[in-house]
Amino acid sequence: MRMIRTATGLLCGSLALWAPAADGRGGELTEVETRRLLAELRPDPDDAWRTIPWKVSLLDAQRAAAQEGKPIFIWSMDGHPLGCT
Repeated sequence: MRMIRTATGLLCGSLALWAPAADGRGGELTEVETRRLLAELRPDPDDAWRTIPWKVSLLDAQRAAAQEGKPIFIWSMDGHPLGCT
């Protein structure tokens, strides 16, 4: 039952996003709105996670961890990062 309610809510929410804007513009953004949204969505270059020496290769991470005597933090997932799988 909970899953049905969640799916219904997601469907209604996504339909509301696709509906045309009430002011008749059809959901188009002005240049000022676009620049404001881009400024809000771009990550801050001073964010702390940017200072972490991330490794893409697990083998490289294992070698570096062994040399430095540090553990490895592995973030693993499947599916979309904002969705449930």
